[in-house]
Amino acid sequence: DAGAGVSIAFPIEMTMRHGMPPILKSLEMGIEPSLSVDVECTMTADFFTQMRSMMTMQRMMVNQMVLEQGNFEFPNQWPTPAPNMPALLNTRDVLRYATMNGAKALRLDSKVGSLTPGKEADIIILDAQAINVAPLNHVPGAVVSLMDRGNVETVLVAGKVRKWKGKLRGVD
Repeated sequence: DAGAGVSIAFPIEMTMRHGMPPILKSLEMGIEPSLSVDVECTMTADFFTQMRSMMTMQRMMVNQMVLEQGNFEFPNQWPTPAPNMPALLNTRDVLRYATMNGAKALRLDSKVGSLTPGKEADIIILDAQAINVAPLNHVPGAVVSLMDRGNVETVLVAGKVRKWKGKLRGVD
């Protein structure tokens, strides 16, 4: 109610004994998290790893809750795995947490965070024809579950090209 946000650095929190990242509690309280990297000298800072770590950990926690409850039936109401259990994250949720929610948490969403007329244009163009993405049958799923830094083909920051067709620009 106070407008608080939560930013979670999943791989580093799991690695550095910070406890279980609070994704279930955050969502239970109605707070969609943003993603953070933290301690880049210890863990990779790429957002593909952040997104996959988030989704895998949240699903592992919910799946473990289902197993402990003894409910081994496959549900008909995807993505809720069982009655009284949290819904499983889907790739669209994860993409939103990795993109727009960062801007929202910083209260910069009126300036950045989505492709909207009047906002700064930060755009990443991904190579969806690379072998690690085949077959491409669900774009959000491919970005979150299959892609990595090698798929980043072009980057525009505030409308300026910083990487074009796989090569950095303006860097000596």
